Amino acid sequence: MKRLVAIVLAMTWMISAPSAVEVGDDGLHKQEWFSITFRDIRDDIETARSQQKRLALMFEQIGCTYCKEIHENVLTDPEVREYIERNFMMVQYNIYGDEEVIDLDGEELTEKTASRKWGVLFTPTIIFLSEEAPEGISTREAAVAVMPGAFHKGTFLDMFAWVKERGYETDEGFQQFHARSIRERREAGKVNTD
Repeated sequence: MKRLVAIVLAMTWMISAPSAVEVGDDGLHKQEWFSITFRDIRDDIETARSQQKRLALMFEQIGCTYCKEIHENVLTDPEVREYIERNFMMVQYNIYGDEEVIDLDGEELTEKTASRKWGVLFTPTIIFLSEEAPEGISTREAAVAVMPGAFHKGTFLDMFAWVKERGYETDEGFQQFHARSIRERREAGKVNTD
C-alpha cells in the first residue's frame, strides 16, 4: 500500500510540476514563440511593425539562473505569454555570442560587441524599441525602455504594457504606472499583485 501511495504521489508531482524549458544548442533557454531573425535591427523593427507588434530584444547568457527563472516561471505563464506574443516580437541575444548583428546606425557587430555598445550589463535585460526605425543612431539611443534583471509576473507584464501603451511618452513613469497597476489588481481581488 505504501508503494502505491508513493507512486501516486510521484505521478501527481510529475503532472503538476512546471515543465522544464528547452535549452538550445547555444546553451540558452528557448521559447518556441521567440522570433529567429538575421539580427538586422532596422529589418526587425519593420518586420515587427508589419505584424502590428513592437520589437523587444532579450539578452541572456549561458548558466544565468535569473534567465532560467524568467523562462520557467514567467514566460510560460499563459497570461504573460499571450500578451507578449500578441504585442511584441521577441528576439533572443547571447550577451557573449558571436552571431552577427547590424545596428540601426549600420555598424556590423557581434552579439557581444552589441551588448557592450548598447550598455547591457545584466542578464536578462530586455531592450524595447519603437515602431519606427530612426536614422543614424544606435539601438541604445533608439531604445524607448530597458528592463534590466528578472522580475515576477506582475512587474514583467506591467513593463510590457507600459511600453505598448507608450507610457514613455507620458508624464507617468514606469514606477507610477506599476504602482497604479498593482492598486488596480488589488481592487479587482487578484492575489498576485507584484
